[in-house]
Amino acid sequence: MHPSEVLFQGNRQPLLLPACDHYAGSEKLMRKSIALQQELGPLFDITLDCEDGASAGDEQAHARLVVELLNSDDNKFNRIGARVHDVHSPFFASDVEIICAAAQRLAYLVLPKVNSVDEVARAIKLIDSHAARAGRKDLPVHVLIETHGALRDAYAIAALPQVQCLSFGIMDFVSAHYGAIPGAAMRTPGQFTHPLVVRAKLEIAAACHAHGKVPSHNVTTEIKDTALAANDAQRAAAEFGYTRMWSIHPNQIKPIIKTFTPRLSEVSEAAAILHEAAAVQWGPIAQNGRLHDRASYRYYWTVLQRAKLAGLSLPESVAPLFNGTPTDLPQEAH
Repeated sequence: MHPSEVLFQGNRQPLLLPACDHYAGSEKLMRKSIALQQELGPLFDITLDCEDGASAGDEQAHARLVVELLNSDDNKFNRIGARVHDVHSPFFASDVEIICAAAQRLAYLVLPKVNSVDEVARAIKLIDSHAARAGRKDLPVHVLIETHGALRDAYAIAALPQVQCLSFGIMDFVSAHYGAIPGAAMRTPGQFTHPLVVRAKLEIAAACHAHGKVPSHNVTTEIKDTALAANDAQRAAAEFGYTRMWSIHPNQIKPIIKTFTPRLSEVSEAAAILHEAAAVQWGPIAQNGRLHDRASYRYYWTVLQRAKLAGLSLPESVAPLFNGTPTDLPQEAH
């Protein structure tokens, strides 16, 4: 049997997505980002931004540009999503209607500034109605957690079947406290120490992991110092359990991917353990004086999947675990 069937006992294994979610708003930056994805491969997602990217008065034209880019031959991997205007905006419904015309090539839609799980559910109902006209069922949805209400409902939002990912919108979240949280908490080191911000990050990560979804860390606003983005990614992963992070500049993409990618030593260890486990039909083993069973196998199986998603070559010993077998890694849209 395949590891995902044995180790997760019929339950859906946790979803995995590329470690970097790169946001682009203007046409120039959108096209530049897509060209970079063509060069590097589907190692990162691109989110084409209608909320902050559209100029006033050009909202519908901007949404049509998103459709043009989604349907173009340059969208080689179908790993491009879009952020629409918030559900309270007069442009929300038109964004959804226009962009869902390209639902067959769309990786996901991002919903910003929701206040409750009910708002998300209503938005998904509208998305489904338009996506169905384009022949797409269950279009994935990513939700920005940046309001008090969304944070309160984070577990319920993560539980919705079509929701793949919760992202932390740190700047709007801090601003929603009207000065009670200092502006320094929007960036390092304050973002990792202020109790209210730390609480929000932990709630989002815990909600995602409880339902097998992906927690995506907030932006690093400093775009010239790529080492700072890498440091933020390292802390987000090691201290807060995040498996994905926003990028707002092309120079941040590679450091974020590298930080979230398992080290080669981890990959080698995982491969050795799972190769031996498969040989004994996933029963307990002892390796280097340590006992391993299905609990640890689930961890090491995830390490290998993350490595594969990041483009690493896996040891030949575990190739049979991936060849022609089920997987929950993101697939190209149908």
